[in-house]
Amino acid sequence: MPVANYNCNTGTIVRLYQGACMAVQRIKLSIHILGVQHPLWAECRSIRQRVFIDEQQVPEALEWDAADETATHLLASLEGQSVACARVLPDGHIGRMAVLPAWRGQGVGEALLMQAIQICRQLDVTHARLSAQMHAVGFYQQAGFEICGEPYSDADILHIDMQLELV
Repeated sequence: MPVANYNCNTGTIVRLYQGACMAVQRIKLSIHILGVQHPLWAECRSIRQRVFIDEQQVPEALEWDAADETATHLLASLEGQSVACARVLPDGHIGRMAVLPAWRGQGVGEALLMQAIQICRQLDVTHARLSAQMHAVGFYQQAGFEICGEPYSDADILHIDMQLELV
């Protein structure tokens, strides 16, 4: 199982494969920061369609909302292929994190989350907040997020609120 680290300054994911010998693989990840008027917004929509609507059966009416208009959107790509997206709202809420299945567990989600947290810091909010699907709680806890509520259902998927103190 690889262990991945992301360098926000260079955009490089370093994967260390542990075993009898250790190999290092470097992958150049680009994270684009954009709004809904940007031509790459269509790529974010496509990833969200595939992950949330097609894979997780989230109703389209719940997936697309007015918050997209004011959000900062992030699009991760590897060698020109769009593989993940997320959004950050002006109040520091991180959401709509979606990684295409073939790229899960390879450090892409961690890199995207680190960039989203950096944007929250630039917004000068005291906490980054998110609503985690229950299966992803451990992923967010590894980044320092703490549970701050009780589980609830959103789009028939169990979620829980989490936050990360930024000050």
